[in-house]
Amino acid sequence: MPWSPSVTDATQPGGESDAGSAQLFPPGYRASGLLLHVTSLPSPYGIGDLGAGAVAWIDHLHDAGQGWWQSLPLGPTGYLNSPYQPMSSFAGNALLISPAKLILDGLLTAADCACGFSQNVVDHDAVIAFKHKLLDIAWKNFDSTAGKHLQLEFQQFCSEQSHWLDDYALFRALKNEFGDAYFVEWPEELVWRVPAALAEARRKLAIKVDQYRFAQFLLFRQGAAVKQYAQAKGVRLIGDLPFFVSPDSSDVWANPELFLLDERGRPCFVAGVPPDYFSPHGQLWGNPVYNWESIRATGYHWCIDRMRALLAHVDAIRLDHFRGFAAAWHVPAGAPTAQSGQWVAGPGTEFFETAKHELGGLPFIAEDLGLITPDVYQLRDQFGIPGTRVLQFAFDGHADNPYLPGNYIHNTVVYTGTHDNPTTREWFDAMPEQWRRNALPCVRDSAEAPSALMRLAWESVAALAIAPLQDLLGLGAEARMNLPGRPEGNWRWRCTAEMMSLPAFQWLRDLTGESKRLP
Repeated sequence: MPWSPSVTDATQPGGESDAGSAQLFPPGYRASGLLLHVTSLPSPYGIGDLGAGAVAWIDHLHDAGQGWWQSLPLGPTGYLNSPYQPMSSFAGNALLISPAKLILDGLLTAADCACGFSQNVVDHDAVIAFKHKLLDIAWKNFDSTAGKHLQLEFQQFCSEQSHWLDDYALFRALKNEFGDAYFVEWPEELVWRVPAALAEARRKLAIKVDQYRFAQFLLFRQGAAVKQYAQAKGVRLIGDLPFFVSPDSSDVWANPELFLLDERGRPCFVAGVPPDYFSPHGQLWGNPVYNWESIRATGYHWCIDRMRALLAHVDAIRLDHFRGFAAAWHVPAGAPTAQSGQWVAGPGTEFFETAKHELGGLPFIAEDLGLITPDVYQLRDQFGIPGTRVLQFAFDGHADNPYLPGNYIHNTVVYTGTHDNPTTREWFDAMPEQWRRNALPCVRDSAEAPSALMRLAWESVAALAIAPLQDLLGLGAEARMNLPGRPEGNWRWRCTAEMMSLPAFQWLRDLTGESKRLP
């Protein structure tokens, strides 16, 4: 089913192009929202989930006059628990399944779910063990009388999602069988998907494969209920789609022809960014890069499918590393730094023309931060895709800084900061004195900085203004979600139910009304 615009069907002013006839933000549109990953929601089960905490959060957004909830990628996390290194572009993170909802389904009991997790941080190792135990119990009960009422629905789900679910479930079962090893270390006939070997693996691991299918069924079922509730409350959802995929993923294993791989199935080149002011050697991300010639020959089928899969759960997609659609930095595998890389053209205009035709519109937000060249902006504007501006980058004293509110156009999403930034309070504390005077001359200390930066964002001409919940609550370094380049300690922050009852939400509603962003 093609995407249909959540806001309206209109053309962006300025005459950028008629290619994006279904614009996300029509002329004059003003709205706001908050950024909060699902894992950060309050929950007694060690990690935020799709249960009562998600419903209460949507209620808070609605009551505060917010029209959008933005989350981070929702795929099954692998390396270092990063949502930007998912094991699948289609599957969801089973850790987000609500045990409380499984109790209501008759698949778990309250005694099964007894635990004593911290409410402030996610202990990933402990949560993974706990949730896997609960899913094992739920599966056994599903296979008995308790789960009979869900059997037909499960079979229908497996049939409808088989185009990705079968490969993903087998991939996870095989990883479990081989001690979570990188798939290139499996027996060669499984690495290269010899049909007879796959058939034998499906027979041998049939029960485990069905368990992984079952977990996705539960997750999608709960996710659909959350989206339906958000729609009823007038809250639209923004998902996040990583540009690259993890090397150890069902995406690469099931579709090796779509990536530049060597004879062992390892990347010939890896993704990254070239040297710049902040990183003299560049950055090596390690993701495999695309074989665009092969992808183009399929009509971009797989790429469109992964967008369509996410749009089943959200109303709009933040396209991470948007510049990769114009050109990406390819670094030879094994290179010690990113300095030896080179720019390689991406799919460009042809891809977005295909996506618009297949999806019925372009419900995208471009993450166009970092080292951006004119061709990237041209591609973005040709299709009327909103760009991204981050206020924390605005105050270097240069009047032409594109992140200054006075330099925005309407078709923009402005953030105080993102998941990769420090909280605004932490940012202000670390800012040089000269920058402080440029940034917020009336702010006396860091406690006032978050609300001041939010006011700048909300009062700007940008169509959509978004702040992380941490900034609304005025939190400091203890609430940082991710520090790029730090291998450990990321993706752990959580808010508590008590934080949600603070008067900050009434202040947010007042600000939203004053800046004419109420729905």
